[in-house]
Amino acid sequence: MDAKVYFKDKFEQANSVSSMLGSFQQKNWDAFTKLGLPAIKHEEWKYTKIKNLFKDDLIFTVDNSATNSLDLEGISLPGTEKSNKIVFVNGIFQQALSNVNDNMLVVESLEVASNNENKSFVQSHLGCSQPYHQDGINALNAAFANGGVFIKVKKGAVLNDPIVIHHVSDCQSGLRFSQPRILASIEESAEATLIETYHKIGNHESLTNEVIEICVEKEARFRYIKLQNEGKGSNHTGTTQIQQLGKSFTHAVTITLDGGVVRNNLNMIMKAEFGECHLYGLYLLNEDTQADNHTIVDNAVPNCYSNELYKGIMDGKSSGTFNGKIFVRKDAQKTNAYQSNKNILIGDHASANTKPQLEIFADDVKCSHGCTIGKLDEDALFYLRARGISEKNAQAMLLHAFALDIVQQVEIEELKNHIDQLISDRLLFNT
Repeated sequence: MDAKVYFKDKFEQANSVSSMLGSFQQKNWDAFTKLGLPAIKHEEWKYTKIKNLFKDDLIFTVDNSATNSLDLEGISLPGTEKSNKIVFVNGIFQQALSNVNDNMLVVESLEVASNNENKSFVQSHLGCSQPYHQDGINALNAAFANGGVFIKVKKGAVLNDPIVIHHVSDCQSGLRFSQPRILASIEESAEATLIETYHKIGNHESLTNEVIEICVEKEARFRYIKLQNEGKGSNHTGTTQIQQLGKSFTHAVTITLDGGVVRNNLNMIMKAEFGECHLYGLYLLNEDTQADNHTIVDNAVPNCYSNELYKGIMDGKSSGTFNGKIFVRKDAQKTNAYQSNKNILIGDHASANTKPQLEIFADDVKCSHGCTIGKLDEDALFYLRARGISEKNAQAMLLHAFALDIVQQVEIEELKNHIDQLISDRLLFNT
């Protein structure tokens, strides 16, 4: 399909009446018409064949016309029953289906936020991920930002219940294309956990193109969990950017258990001294699933700490990619930054690509990176087999142990147990 022609009419329908938001959308539409969709000749996209998913039967809507007929029962996650719930349907924020329990939490459409007391924040931070992702897929999402949501955790708030964002794709009639847009402010001394999860209704494929931008102020503590387990017909490209604007603590866990073509960008931007961030990722792939994880940790100031660990298990004909970049700018002395990527291949047809990178322009730092790609330890398998454990169960036990230290990073006990069970079921089924 000719994406520029297809989306032109959609853009004219969706362009915001808000002068500020409308200008932002127009600027990004102009960028998309110049850049187009990223192809494999683009160095950052050579393993992500996203352009092939834009087909002639793609369905993209800029209104809420399909929401009334959808059955949204049963989309909750264990351990989050009392959560502050935010719902997107086909990439559009649904105020009526969302439920905010805490008066220290503000949830409203980007359209509204760009015209009220939050206008200055929106104007300053909407689009902050674009300098790191100057490509057509990011610009395309921004061109339709008026369907997005603004989230604010107020100064000093401690949210006992997480914020859970449910992304629902209606795939009953064809390949559904969705573009959620989220801008979040975690104000000074606030504490919050935000979870994103994805659901597909219907038997056709889905394609989600998401951007979420989060700003964390001084003395705040913020945790982020992204869980992808939609099914083989679910394709995803998403950018999560977390900016630490003050001395703060951030913790991100990205878990991919199923899907078609999956691309996760995670950026940690350290803009204040003594910031601390942790990045954890697990991709458990089989059949022909393709999952790419691209991370950036950008240290712009001194005395920051980052720790990053991503693990992959590839079975069947699946392919996993990790591309991690750590930048240490000239003034970012006393930076401590650690990065590790470990992969296990099951069978002869799975593949892994890993590219850890350090770009250091300061001289008083502690930085390290490393990667491994291999198979299960034959001695460990033999040890378990010698004690009467079947080959299938022995392999599952070793793979489960490999994945466990990522799962343990989920602090909500019921949700952690749920994810652990999903992984156990998958490993026993596939081995």
